[in-house]
Amino acid sequence: MHEETFLVGTPTIIPIDSPDGRHSAFFEDDGEVGYFHAMDLSRSKDRVVDALHIYNVASVVDRDRPSQVGIVWSEDGSKCALLINSYPHAVFDFSANRGYCRMNFPNLEESADDGWRKSDHSWSDEVVCWLGLT
Repeated sequence: MHEETFLVGTPTIIPIDSPDGRHSAFFEDDGEVGYFHAMDLSRSKDRVVDALHIYNVASVVDRDRPSQVGIVWSEDGSKCALLINSYPHAVFDFSANRGYCRMNFPNLEESADDGWRKSDHSWSDEVVCWLGLT
């Protein structure tokens, strides 16, 4: 797992590639919103295949205290999870072409050429079983 300390509301980008080098994910805080992005590195363009809303900075009550962000990949590189202060907030499953987040946002119209399910990002604790947190 890759971990870094950051302050919510301070522009930050934390990227990490999958163990197999086929995918990547990055956490971004642009000063107003926190997002988690999935990338398909085999694409020559439009590499960002999905983005999940994690928080609005103004709504984070302890934003004045440093937080720990971690991105962890499954051994086969097919899944990754975003943990903030050891709590899972989002998961990308590259084999299922789907993202999950606790905010279930944004939900967009599906694109036939994309292959990613973007109309539903609803959370399930089952999507983090592979982490062995419970």
